[in-house]
Amino acid sequence: MAVSPNKKVVVAGLGAVGLPVAEWLSEGVDGFDLVGVSGSTKERAADKVKDFKNLPPVYDLDELVGLADIIVEALPPAKFFDLAIPAVEQGKILVAVTVTRLLEQPELVDRARETGARIIVPTGALAGFDAVNAASKGTINSLVMLTRKPPQGLVKAPFVVEQGIDLSNLSEPLCLYNGTVRDAAAKFPANVNVAVALSLAGPGPDNTSYEIWADPAVERNTHTVKLDSDSTTLEFTIAGVPTEENPATGKLTPLAVMATLEGLVSPLKIGT
Repeated sequence: MAVSPNKKVVVAGLGAVGLPVAEWLSEGVDGFDLVGVSGSTKERAADKVKDFKNLPPVYDLDELVGLADIIVEALPPAKFFDLAIPAVEQGKILVAVTVTRLLEQPELVDRARETGARIIVPTGALAGFDAVNAASKGTINSLVMLTRKPPQGLVKAPFVVEQGIDLSNLSEPLCLYNGTVRDAAAKFPANVNVAVALSLAGPGPDNTSYEIWADPAVERNTHTVKLDSDSTTLEFTIAGVPTEENPATGKLTPLAVMATLEGLVSPLKIGT
């Protein structure tokens, strides 16, 4: 039996998520060839990867999509559609980290159905997606997520900046938001990707409740999920270690992207 050729992969964005994923791929992963990366500029991208054992080619963002079968998106929210739209139009597999932006153009999913593209959302800093997705095949009565983050991981959130909220000297937890996931995605586009992904696995962003707290007592990005359905009751808490580069992003997120990629080519896949 012929062996399938390796999948060509590019990584867009070399921050706390994209850089470790790109380095992992550059070291050689069965089933994949890293054929390109991009950063905010070619110069910065080249500097980011200069210590890799195997240097990947560096491209501008608008050059990446045509090079690969699989596009890993790890961009700032403002750049998401610059990559996502051409990836979908060209029928590629898009592994999307900045899933908050997908709520702004849900028609991309319909377009992917027409072009043969796939949009795959890694579990990121959370767990339990399999159970939530399975429960959604029955009736979900409620799905609630509560996030507590160290204040320094939230100081750049648009809502915090626009409201002039000073998080520098908090002495007790401060609830920044309590409402739907859809509304939270607009206010905290770089902080609630996991909540959006959870909602899409379940009853949707309008029917998933969300709270986000700046909490000086926590050192980890902590998420608690509560699900009530006709098939199961579920409650769990996960406390992710923040990355040194960006405290808003947990160290589990790039690892989740790696696991997602492996699931695309592995002969054995655990979980849905």
